[in-house]
Amino acid sequence: MNLIEEAKAKIKGRKLKLVMPEGGDERIRKAAAQLEREGLAEPIMFNDADVPRAEQRHVDVVRSLRPKLTDQMAERLLSRPLYRAGAAVAVGDADAVLAGVQITTAKVIEAALMTIGLAQGMSLPSSYFLMQWPDRHLIFADCAVNVDPAPAQLADIAIATARSAQSVLPESPRVALLSFSTKGSARHARVEKITETLTLVRSREPELLIDGELQLDAALCPAVAVRKLGHESAVAGKANVLIFPDLDAGNIAYKTAQYLGGAQAIGPVLQGFANPVSDLSRGASVEDIVATAVLLLTQVK
Repeated sequence: MNLIEEAKAKIKGRKLKLVMPEGGDERIRKAAAQLEREGLAEPIMFNDADVPRAEQRHVDVVRSLRPKLTDQMAERLLSRPLYRAGAAVAVGDADAVLAGVQITTAKVIEAALMTIGLAQGMSLPSSYFLMQWPDRHLIFADCAVNVDPAPAQLADIAIATARSAQSVLPESPRVALLSFSTKGSARHARVEKITETLTLVRSREPELLIDGELQLDAALCPAVAVRKLGHESAVAGKANVLIFPDLDAGNIAYKTAQYLGGAQAIGPVLQGFANPVSDLSRGASVEDIVATAVLLLTQVK
């Protein structure tokens, strides 16, 4: 099952507008051409030399998120491709922003925070990877942005990832909060971080299928889950969304799955913003850019 092909079917023909503010990069131009050719998006491309002129409504959007800015300061920001792209999405001129082949993740996030802002209830942006094998798929988060999230932040990451998973996976998200402990098999402050996160998520999203703390084998293997938990579970042994406790664990895990486990890693796709926006790896291929664009556009309501 190839989820990228399924995601393409979801967005094909919707005429979604994707801003790609690195139009001077050949990979971006080729990816944009493919997206347009396949009917997956209507690309809007520009770069440093041809940033569209900002209108007052674009200035107003930036100032609504940063009231201390003057009109002149906002106009200067909007002369930069990333900021102009974000403002275009914020006012409804486009549906999503995709950038990062020439720009760092930090700069993509900074521009998105100053033009698009966070989704209601979110305290931070995060990211996910779609991990695909020939016979299965999983969502990993957060593997690219947040180094050591506190419980409230990890709860935001879990909720944002579950929402992303709903737009990508063919089945409902079943979220595992990962740890080196399963249901009290070890005692440590880092285990308490996970149990506190679980309490917070359940209080905010009582219908979400989520459990923790779980070791990886208890999250993925039904037999191990029954042995370690002593009972059947809606999540343990059946998880399709894995939430890692910190960036060390998440980054190492996705690269291990990719380079030793033969997984195709698609992403990172940013999440948690009021409108869809995502980063790209600076080493991204045309295929990578198209795949990330497709996942990003499934977030458009």
